[in-house]
Amino acid sequence: MRVVVQRVSQASVAVANVVISEIAEGVLILLGIEASDTKEDILWLTNKISNLRIFEDEAGVMNLSLKDIKGEALVVSQFTLHAATKKGNRPSYIKAARPEFAAPMYEQFVSQMSEVLGTAVQTGQFGAMMDVSLINNGPVTLLIDTKNKE
Repeated sequence: MRVVVQRVSQASVAVANVVISEIAEGVLILLGIEASDTKEDILWLTNKISNLRIFEDEAGVMNLSLKDIKGEALVVSQFTLHAATKKGNRPSYIKAARPEFAAPMYEQFVSQMSEVLGTAVQTGQFGAMMDVSLINNGPVTLLIDTKNKE
């Protein structure tokens, strides 16, 4: 699994010009799933994201986690995170999981993230063309790949 985590003041997802989800302070998670991903990847990644100390404390130091601030999360499926761009100018998405595998993994990720945070997690619409809006706070943007845990 590969994610882009962005600390946001607010974020939303619209499908066909209709906002389907939105959050205030928290994180926008763009989630890429590949066929070799497992339940263990979900557990590791949701724990990692929820405990990342990327929010400022009273001294202005990034010392607080999403759990500490009781922030919100918005998870958007993004298969393009697994694009191979070495050869040619057209990205290849061969490493991205097929929808029949990726959709249940996406749902499991959202469910686990909700359990870890103890609150509902907002989502995009799997497989849909979405307009994602955000105010990146900081900006703080992190890339995490479960294939590079060590």
